[in-house]
Amino acid sequence: MSDLIPLFLFLAVCASLMLGYPVAFTLAGTSLLFASIGIVFGVFDPALLKALPDRLFGIMTNVSLTAVPLFIMMGTTLERSKISEELLESMAILFSGIKGGLGISVILVGTLLAASTGIVGATVITMGLMSLPTMLKAGYSPSLATGTICATGTLGQIIPPSIALILLGDVLSRSYQQVQMDMGIFNADPISVGDLFIGAVAPGIFLIFAYIAYMLLVAIFKPNAAPANKADLHISLREVLKSVLPPITLIALVLGSILSGKATTTEASAVGAIGAFLIAGFERKLNVQMLKDIAQSTARITTMVFTIVIGASLFSLVFRGFGGEEFISHIFEQLPGGLFGATLMVMFIIFLLGFILDFIEITFVVVPLVAPALLTMGMDPLLLGIMIAINLQTSFLTPPFGYALFYLRSVTPDSIPTSAIYKGVIPFIAIQLILLILVALFPQFVTWLPGKI
Repeated sequence: MSDLIPLFLFLAVCASLMLGYPVAFTLAGTSLLFASIGIVFGVFDPALLKALPDRLFGIMTNVSLTAVPLFIMMGTTLERSKISEELLESMAILFSGIKGGLGISVILVGTLLAASTGIVGATVITMGLMSLPTMLKAGYSPSLATGTICATGTLGQIIPPSIALILLGDVLSRSYQQVQMDMGIFNADPISVGDLFIGAVAPGIFLIFAYIAYMLLVAIFKPNAAPANKADLHISLREVLKSVLPPITLIALVLGSILSGKATTTEASAVGAIGAFLIAGFERKLNVQMLKDIAQSTARITTMVFTIVIGASLFSLVFRGFGGEEFISHIFEQLPGGLFGATLMVMFIIFLLGFILDFIEITFVVVPLVAPALLTMGMDPLLLGIMIAINLQTSFLTPPFGYALFYLRSVTPDSIPTSAIYKGVIPFIAIQLILLILVALFPQFVTWLPGKI
């Protein structure tokens, strides 16, 4: 019976989260409760809890996680200074006269916004407020408009610099190092957040072009669903470039510095935050109230992330104290199909958990439990990270529980039924599933570029 305690612990956490309790305190509180009961019945060693202060100190001194608040500040600055909104207006003018042109501009602006914020909820809500009224006014079908916004909003999971990839890279790096040490390998090549960023480039580009291709196909075969945009063309090329070039240049500098090896992820995040401030300041959009809003929003989101990290660290410690790693490894070993069967099971579980848990909870609760077993079986850590990111992105889009659907529903007019949103995301879900299958069948799609760089 004691062998099943790790399973009961995990189920208790999931049940508490579904009841609406705060994530960080649920992880910590449930873990401490199980640890206390285990100590009373003699099945948990209380000495293990002495490792918690060292874990917390490791979180505080983790250089990779320093990039999180800086990238959050970068995205918040671009959003609050209305730079993203002006970018959408300018892109719509550039693509005016083309059937599906407004939809293409929404995809491109959503990609930039997703890359700058890296947070699904923020991107979907912002794009919904900015783009949905414009698309509906231009004559786009409600299902196509809402589906496009939801899909581009979830690109923040896979398009670097992504907060999800930063957190996922940190967790996988620690899991990989531990697995290598357990196998007696002390000089293995480590995996870094930068590696994950580089590995996500090809899948991210594939999704962007696939979304645009789908928009063009709809415009050709269903012209009434994606008509040509009747934008006001009384605007100079200089004004268009003024709103388009700064954010594109900023994203290019951030990604370019990482891909070229000139800067680490943390250094690039500092470039991004400072660059966003400079762009907003140059446009004379910054004021005292806006700076206050940016600081408060950055602090609030960062506090949420790191509080969850601390709670997840305690959960991981207690789970391992009850023999959770051995429990999971034993289950994987019994599955038919070896590594393929185990990976398929993990992807399915993560897909289902994406309905009830956010990417932060899955990254710090689920991934540390399953990654060591898969890595021990020979799974490439880089491939595993990208597959998890794509899987979560698909899960957040899937009706009826996808997170992105709920976010968009909150800012969608009552005249648009929820069924229209569900219908609109189905083609984009199919595109992402195709990508996931391609990555699984051809790992070089992810591993080739990091290997070259």
